[in-house]
Amino acid sequence: MKYNRAFTPERISALKPNEIFVFGSNLAGRHGGGAARMALNCFGAVWGQGVGLQGQSYAIPTMQGGVETIKPYVDEFVEYARQHPELLFLVTRIGCGIAGFRDAEIAPLFQKALYIENIILPESFVEAILPSTMPA
Repeated sequence: MKYNRAFTPERISALKPNEIFVFGSNLAGRHGGGAARMALNCFGAVWGQGVGLQGQSYAIPTMQGGVETIKPYVDEFVEYARQHPELLFLVTRIGCGIAGFRDAEIAPLFQKALYIENIILPESFVEAILPSTMPA
């Protein structure tokens, strides 16, 4: 399979009205650093809300345990995005900053998101899922 769509930009400083910033959070919704702080300061994330849509952001908890604890939240997000085709979801490298996971650990959780038109993934996630399809 080939992936020939856009990737999430490395830095997101502004969003169009229909764009949603998808970031890694903690269950308590303490958006103190990394992309979570950016979501809080710029894109409507709500202090104390660790999961789901808030303003122009969508929180996926990544700080509560291993990768297996993140999967249900990613699945929930993918289903939410599927039900909201009018929105464009820009997924950051969730879990790969403060939470300490590697792209190769988190990326497979987004396998179902690869060909959902309104979900944009980081290039490193796509490379981890489909390494043989990326241009040399």
